[in-house]
Amino acid sequence: MKFTIRRAEESDFQAILDIIKALAHFEKAPEKVTNTVEQMKAEKDYFNCLVAVGEDGVIVAICLYFFAYYTWVGKSLYLDDLYVLEPYRRHGIAAALLNELFEIARREKCNRVRWQVLDWNTSAINFYKKIGATLDNEWVNCDFDRKAIQEFGRE
Repeated sequence: MKFTIRRAEESDFQAILDIIKALAHFEKAPEKVTNTVEQMKAEKDYFNCLVAVGEDGVIVAICLYFFAYYTWVGKSLYLDDLYVLEPYRRHGIAAALLNELFEIARREKCNRVRWQVLDWNTSAINFYKKIGATLDNEWVNCDFDRKAIQEFGRE
């Protein structure tokens, strides 16, 4: 399968959101997606996205990331989502997206690239191990949703 990798444009946001929803369904949490195209447009300065585009012009994969600063290592790139739609897997798309992502990290002089993977996603875990990623089972996610943020400290 032939495909190209490019930076996402605002006109891609609906296709990106559709893939985000497909990822949420894959992760057994479709109800957790509250993002919208309008929200993505309003918040576009806070994330970057690469897309894989098939020969027919259809976006078949996303690699959504942002820059962060970690106290121990400094400037880092955080990969929030890398997802290839099911029919397009095993064509080297994920590897091509990661190659481009790491090129960006090198160009931006990042000290770390970090992401998360669900502990039951063995195919992704095996892929990440194969490419040399270090997996850390010590850290636990701590999240507050929008409602909890608003209520925090207001008793």
